[in-house]
Amino acid sequence: MSITRHITLPAGFAAAGVACGIKQSGKKDLAIIAAERDAAAAVLTTQNQVVGAPVLWCRKLLPRGYGRVRGIVVNSGCSNACTGKAGLKDAGAMARQTAQQLGCDTEKVLVASTGVIGHRLEMAKVRAGIDAAAKQLGTKKDSAVLNAIMTTDTRQKHAVVRVNIGGKNIAIAGIVKGSGMVAPSMATMIAIITTDAAVAPAALHKALTAAATASFNTITIDSDTSTSDTVVVLASGAAGNKNITHRTASYQKFAVALAELCRRLACAVVADGEGANKLVEITVRGARNASEAVAAAKSVANSPLLKCAIHGGDPNWGRIVMALGKSAAKVVPEKLSVKIGGTTVFAGGRGQKFNLKKVAKYMAGKKINILCDLRLGKGCFTALTCDLSRRYVTINADYHT
Repeated sequence: MSITRHITLPAGFAAAGVACGIKQSGKKDLAIIAAERDAAAAVLTTQNQVVGAPVLWCRKLLPRGYGRVRGIVVNSGCSNACTGKAGLKDAGAMARQTAQQLGCDTEKVLVASTGVIGHRLEMAKVRAGIDAAAKQLGTKKDSAVLNAIMTTDTRQKHAVVRVNIGGKNIAIAGIVKGSGMVAPSMATMIAIITTDAAVAPAALHKALTAAATASFNTITIDSDTSTSDTVVVLASGAAGNKNITHRTASYQKFAVALAELCRRLACAVVADGEGANKLVEITVRGARNASEAVAAAKSVANSPLLKCAIHGGDPNWGRIVMALGKSAAKVVPEKLSVKIGGTTVFAGGRGQKFNLKKVAKYMAGKKINILCDLRLGKGCFTALTCDLSRRYVTINADYHT
């Protein structure tokens, strides 16, 4: 059963998604998500050194990563990346026309784009799309909004979390797109989150940064960080709660709820990885420190050899210890232990006897857990990834770049 409302579920927001011809398929490719009045906003963008014009626009509008905006316009099918000054002009034009429709200043509209790199947007189509989307604001057809931001995604990805803060019922809702070129250094491909909580912009940014660290930053599909990664949170304040700041008791409660929403969205991205059949959780504990735990877990999660073995249901522990050993983390084989689904397959510097059929049967499932204990300290981190299938190769061999 599909949920008809998500991004507009929090009070104070309207959204619309339309098809304007950016995608050759004719599918929906432009969306506007807007607040009824200026909303607190926080944004995180890619750490790739090559970035799209919309990323530069968002950084220009919110140089500290937070402030107040009216909304965001998003297109799919063309990332407007590596398009020079003309691309930045196009991003500004998208914001300006959206602002005219919303009745606000151009500097109050964020922009995000996703799709093929290196192509200019066809601005005549984009302008028509913005006008069409603006006319449909308030129709509460959230499914159309999600469809409009998708590229190689095979399913819609959204989540809603509710929490009571200060006697007020708060809703936090999010939509996300991302299926390939996903190894975020901040967030994921494109994620937009709305909430009717009253939150100070600085506090919203702090909560988002913490939430991304524990969710979006833990995932990888193919080890490639997009040029367009953007996650935006808009808070309307329509719930009427006392304004949340760093110093209020309600901050932690809100931050936990936001983190849970981001975790759900991140898991949905990995589960819909290009060609993916399995969701894989790689936990490293006992590292000398937190940063080494991250390095070790992501090294395992990004190993194409291991991801292929997981796709084939092969409990090849050699590929796990190899990936740990090549990472920046300190690894002492004699102290290391590795478990697949609770079964110890490596310990004391050598492979262990285990029931091969039992572990192979476990790996034939849709969710795989791998635990690596370095036994060198207290550092711990869990990375989320997926298997690597033939279909991944097919998708990306045919994807025009």
